[in-house]
Amino acid sequence: MSMAVGGGKGNAIADINVTPMVDIMLVILIIFMVITPLLQKGVSVDLAKTKNPREMREADRDDAVVVAVTRDAKIWLNSDQIMVKDQLGPKIQDVLASKVDKTVYIKSDRRAKYGDVVDVVDIVRAAGVDTLGLLTTRVEGQGSEQ
Repeated sequence: MSMAVGGGKGNAIADINVTPMVDIMLVILIIFMVITPLLQKGVSVDLAKTKNPREMREADRDDAVVVAVTRDAKIWLNSDQIMVKDQLGPKIQDVLASKVDKTVYIKSDRRAKYGDVVDVVDIVRAAGVDTLGLLTTRVEGQGSEQ
């Protein structure tokens, strides 16, 4: 008996079955859709809108020090929540101790109380920060007014 190669009823199917590949791609897509919002740095706040903001690209760097004030007066240092305002100064000093650039960026929800933001600015200044940046977003869709 000899085995016949090709021909006959036992032919291999030449079509590629893409169903398993599609299943895997859909699972990967769902995983990325779930994880991507979690990768956002720090806490998300609704920033105030301005017509002429100054570009502060350094605030987007991974090693940037960002203090966020939420609408309900919670304070975040990068992605860590500060439970007591008095802890903010020492924590900023610890973070800036190893840095040459002693710049801190403050982002505040536009509905946060002015007094809460002023308190945070005072604490940051008292911690020995050289430069302070206030983060805002540009007003979109309006022409330049003079």
